[in-house]
Amino acid sequence: MAVAKLEGLYGDLEEWWKGLSGFEILVSTVISQNTNSRNTAAAFRRLREKFKVTPENMANAPVEEIEEALKPAGLYRGKARRLKELSRIILERYGGLDVILKMPLNEARKALTELPGVGSKTADVVLNFAAGKATFPVDTHIARIAKRWGIVGERAEYDEVSEAFKNIVSEERRRRVHLILIRFGRDYCTALNPKCDICPVKPPCRGIR
Repeated sequence: MAVAKLEGLYGDLEEWWKGLSGFEILVSTVISQNTNSRNTAAAFRRLREKFKVTPENMANAPVEEIEEALKPAGLYRGKARRLKELSRIILERYGGLDVILKMPLNEARKALTELPGVGSKTADVVLNFAAGKATFPVDTHIARIAKRWGIVGERAEYDEVSEAFKNIVSEERRRRVHLILIRFGRDYCTALNPKCDICPVKPPCRGIR
């Protein structure tokens, strides 16, 4: 099947989460919203240069300092306010992110999505990459691929796409397949002018709509 072909195509993948705390993974993922990977990395690097990225430091930092660090990222002013607020809530409600990460999956997901700026995708990324839980995060690339492959319908939303991949990808492979599909979406199955003529998995694509 297509996923197996891609697993054979892509070898080493960037392990962007290595060496980061769970809270840093959360912050980085919030920064990445509506922002490409290059600008996300630049903004996160600037933030780490200002201070150690912990809930305590983020909650107490002047919002202007967070904004300044996040300037390379899109919508940086809103993200700065949300990061400061979610840091405060994590401290006051839980005493730290680790308490959430140790919860059962559904309970942890609910707690995360109640934080400002944290939707389903951000929660699933954090739970998978910081806690090793068997989520399947879906970004725009993965949603586009799922619809072109016919795994879901054209109107499918986040949860339906995520569940569809969870049904065909085993728990231990989900993180790698998630990363592979993002690479494939960037390299071949792009939103505009996809490289269908050299696509390594065609078929099963049902065409561009």
